[in-house]
Amino acid sequence: QVQLVESGGRLVQAGGSLRLSCAASGRTFRGSTMAWFRQAPGKERDFVAAISWSLGSTDYADSVKGRFTISRDKAKNTGYLQMNSLKVEDTAVYYCAASDAYFTRRLADFGSWGQGTQVTVSS
Repeated sequence: QVQLVESGGRLVQAGGSLRLSCAASGRTFRGSTMAWFRQAPGKERDFVAAISWSLGSTDYADSVKGRFTISRDKAKNTGYLQMNSLKVEDTAVYYCAASDAYFTRRLADFGSWGQGTQVTVSS
């Protein structure tokens, strides 16, 4: 089992930027997927972005494409989500997740989750 700890969430003004981090421990990913999901109050948990840990291939939800960038540092066993041009509708708790499946965005494929970090975008 992989342990995931997110950090970096805070209050930011619309148009601003944030970088979230996800530190992984417990085992190396090797061929797995790290992803970010988000959940706004009263809404379902939605896919944001995913990265293939081995190859670095990336996938994004349409709502964040061109604004968010997912990356990973294999040496540090840490993933990142760079969020630019933030909008009020990006406000949510952001969760880091890990899957043994190769390059997936399906929530059901992710068995390891972090505790979440709050991102609030003010107008």
